[in-house]
Amino acid sequence: MTKAPPPAPPAPTPLILKPGTAWQDAWNRCLAAAPEAFQDTRVHNLWAAAWHPDGRTLPATSPVDGTPVTGPPRLDAPAARHAVRASLDAHRAWRHVPLPERRARVSATLDALTEHRELLALLLVWEIGKPWRLAQADVDRAIDGVRWYVDQSDRLLAGRTPLAGPVSNIASWNYPMSVLVHAMLVQALAGNAVIAKTPTDGGVACLTLACALAAREGIPLTLLSGSGSELSEPLVRAPEIGCVSFVGGRDTGACIATAVADLGKRHILEQEGLNTWGFWNHTDWQSFSAVVPKLFDYGKQRCTAYPRFVVQRTLFADFLAAYLPAVRSLRTGHPLAVEHPCDPLPALDFGPLINATKAKELHDQVTEAIDRGAVPLHQGSAADARFLPGQDTSAYLHPVTLLNPPPSSPLHHAEPFGPVDTIVLVDTEAELLAAMNASNGALVATLSTDDPATYERLAPQIRAFKTGHGKPRSRGDREELFGGFGASWRGAFVGGELLVRAVTEGPGEERLPGNFPDHHLMP
Repeated sequence: MTKAPPPAPPAPTPLILKPGTAWQDAWNRCLAAAPEAFQDTRVHNLWAAAWHPDGRTLPATSPVDGTPVTGPPRLDAPAARHAVRASLDAHRAWRHVPLPERRARVSATLDALTEHRELLALLLVWEIGKPWRLAQADVDRAIDGVRWYVDQSDRLLAGRTPLAGPVSNIASWNYPMSVLVHAMLVQALAGNAVIAKTPTDGGVACLTLACALAAREGIPLTLLSGSGSELSEPLVRAPEIGCVSFVGGRDTGACIATAVADLGKRHILEQEGLNTWGFWNHTDWQSFSAVVPKLFDYGKQRCTAYPRFVVQRTLFADFLAAYLPAVRSLRTGHPLAVEHPCDPLPALDFGPLINATKAKELHDQVTEAIDRGAVPLHQGSAADARFLPGQDTSAYLHPVTLLNPPPSSPLHHAEPFGPVDTIVLVDTEAELLAAMNASNGALVATLSTDDPATYERLAPQIRAFKTGHGKPRSRGDREELFGGFGASWRGAFVGGELLVRAVTEGPGEERLPGNFPDHHLMP
């Protein structure tokens, strides 16, 4: 008698967009929360203490699934110059506001941000593709970080005065809250008026809501949108500007560095670098395996991501045994897709990259590197991801790991800013150090070795601002300092008391810790 075949497994339940989380839902909440800053289908620019419906709004889509979202209202250079002059007037008044009042206004802003925490996080999901957990963390780090500065303000600002002009901020799109809004509120707490340019690639609605809440409390903020070529002159070279703070790539950072050096302006230029993790005479692979998924947070679109592993050749088999199962466990997909309406939002490691253009660029670099001899050790697929039926997935890139990218490939020497890992094998300590220093300076690095003496001997030769012993390093919060070695940083270091010192004047002939044209000073 022939046995009946086993029943087919039930078809998976099609995913749906969690009710109440659509872009239109978020937009309607923005219209209700800050009608002065949001109107119909556009956002306004903030300058001269008022919201202005100026600038040509560009079309934009969400990297999550191609949904149309609100684009930035781009100003031209003449309008931006008017805004900068108005910011100087506000700066001259704000710098004389007593610290207790500044502290109270910033604290009130933090309370308002806390009230709208979930809306700010939802905007980050749609605008830049952050999974829900990471979007909430971005908002929370901004709020908690600035509260630390408020609590420490008497000590940090003792004997210090605001700059001669407002601080101009030009930042990348990946951390609108915990990097940009955090810096803006600390700069204002220190007595400066603050200008910020919205990133071209995303975050305009989140930043607009945050600035609207701050402006209601009387914080002197200016928020402008526009192309870098149009706004570079007024936001970097204008004589009214007291300090330029930039977070982004080396090419743009080098242009800004040239301008501020010519003008002698105070500056903070955080730039990219290839952060590396080295392994030498190491055996604790269990600890490393546990941390691998965390290294892929937000698809490695972070300035402190680790995309390069430099591995002693004799350890390669052990490295792969620890690394590959962990990277195969990564969870990706649509950040707002659920099986049932009442389900919580999914706990993903990352969603899309910032746009389809970036995903294609990285995919092409991977393909070219393999064609030229790199060995693919892992390539994820859409079968492992969570998507809505028929959704646009053009901005998604699944995890890739390559062994020995060729020297001709950008993946050999530059930060990919996406979920692409590369591995380089070495046989000597000299090769280890050379491979870990491939990009002429980095923000963070890690060296895993069982011997503390080996770590103490090799770590100082790694050109990174922070080097961990068997553990990843981060940008840090509150009192933790942050900077970069070599071409990864120009100007004043930040974090803790150094962020306040970077945007204030101290006593006498103070020399700020940082990388300057005439000196390099570690804190």
